[in-house]
Amino acid sequence: MNTKMKFALQALLAGSLPAAQAHVTLEQQSAAVGSNYKAVFRVGHGCEGAPTTSVTVFLPAGFVGAKPMPKPGWGLSIRTEKLAQPYDSHGKPVTERAAEFTWSGGRLLDAEYDEFVVRTTLPAQAGKQYIRVLQRCEKGENDWAAIQDGKDRPAFPAAQLLLTPVDAVPAHQH
Repeated sequence: MNTKMKFALQALLAGSLPAAQAHVTLEQQSAAVGSNYKAVFRVGHGCEGAPTTSVTVFLPAGFVGAKPMPKPGWGLSIRTEKLAQPYDSHGKPVTERAAEFTWSGGRLLDAEYDEFVVRTTLPAQAGKQYIRVLQRCEKGENDWAAIQDGKDRPAFPAAQLLLTPVDAVPAHQH
């Protein structure tokens, strides 16, 4: 085992990885285009030690039919926007979409972990999607919005989802 790998493993086991190593991520980081998707946003720490008091998820254009999962002890607000291209759902025209979800009023300690969930239908175009998450804390905030486009990893990367063509996703087996 090389020295860097050994240090990273020791730091991980000791729980002392730098804050840049822990960020808001998606539990499932790939999904088929056009599929129904359960986006589970994992929040692993606060803002430089301060407890998290709100989490806002901003869904990119093309994500439709989104519904958040309420969390006991947290308020929930939803911001909608008009669709440029309405669509039909179960015989009814849909002219707007839920674009932003904010869970607030809770208190997630820096040493604790939690998940915030949104169910949505994904866009039909394959490729990477970046989902901004704004984490507000008692002191400060983390705006997880940076796009990773090269080798350097930004300090506050957006949650990343790879949309794959339907034929590239293995069939679900029981």
